[in-house]
Amino acid sequence: MLVIAQGFWIPIKAIAAQAFLNYAWVETLERGAPQKPWPWADTWPVARLTFDALGESLIVLEGANGAALAFGPGRMINSVYPNNPNTVIAGHRDTHFADLKAVKVGQLLTYQASDGSVQSFEVIDTRIVHETQTGVLEPTTEPTLTLITCYPFDAIAPGGPLRYVVRAQLDVPDYSLSSSARLARVFKEALEMSSRAQF
Repeated sequence: MLVIAQGFWIPIKAIAAQAFLNYAWVETLERGAPQKPWPWADTWPVARLTFDALGESLIVLEGANGAALAFGPGRMINSVYPNNPNTVIAGHRDTHFADLKAVKVGQLLTYQASDGSVQSFEVIDTRIVHETQTGVLEPTTEPTLTLITCYPFDAIAPGGPLRYVVRAQLDVPDYSLSSSARLARVFKEALEMSSRAQF
């Protein structure tokens, strides 16, 4: 019975925490300085991550330790690569990153930093790796978002050796094209998406 109760408590805690984190995020943006979600917290909001196609937003916390991940996805603090343009965010497969399995290549993610700046990233790859394959943490040449969670998503026992990785790169508009050419490309992509949806 205790195991069942704990099974319900974890998702409830995760959902409730996001309400406090949202408030702390708003305060962070307004004050221009990190705001803790509760006085004894050892972490604070550093970003808002939005899955555009899913219509879901999550507050990202500083640090990917167990205490932080209980309340939300955590940005890994990387002392090995301090100027790494690869932003790595980890989250639990059964709470905040449960919908990571629905993210597809080509979809957009929006990343709002604590200074209020907003960047759009396009998903370029999804893969399953072993926990010893740490190449996904290494620096990249372009600004990149790397999202990591445990795999498989429906595993009964936590802590397996596999990880599910979603990688996205900064989506930069091609301003070398004329405005009419950009419009034509957007229209063409919309038609292609529409035709794929019909089949």
